[in-house]
Amino acid sequence: MNELETRAALTHFYDALARRDGAAMAARYAPEATFEDPVFRLHGKQIGRMWTGLLGRAREFGLSYTILDVAPGSGVVETTARYLFGGRRPVVNVIVSEIVFDGDRIARHVDRFDFAHWAAQALGPAGRLFGRFDWFRRSVSRRARRSLGIPPSAPTV
Repeated sequence: MNELETRAALTHFYDALARRDGAAMAARYAPEATFEDPVFRLHGKQIGRMWTGLLGRAREFGLSYTILDVAPGSGVVETTARYLFGGRRPVVNVIVSEIVFDGDRIARHVDRFDFAHWAAQALGPAGRLFGRFDWFRRSVSRRARRSLGIPPSAPTV
């Protein structure tokens, strides 16, 4: 995949996100792909389940994105997502994504964002008080996986 093809693949993926098209996003991942962010560590079909579930619930969702860097088979994208969490709490989340392709499909996707800042917006007083603690992040992760029907992750050793 050359740089032009990589840019086109990233544009296709983030345009689908902006349209809230979780199925189109899921189709862009390789069967053994991995996804990681402060809340989720997923692989394979779990990634598509996450996107379709999250986007299906999103209220007043808006997204802007900028492709920051492109190399053959990989890229870095900054997104700003705006939405109502739980239907009532406004969230503005800035995310930097690193994406690696295997052919024309995503093999590895890592999103980075400030979890404590996100938690303060999305979860209110509890998020403001506890968002900087790893135990709180793990609790949010367990609840999010459960709500999307994604099996619990294996414990790390």
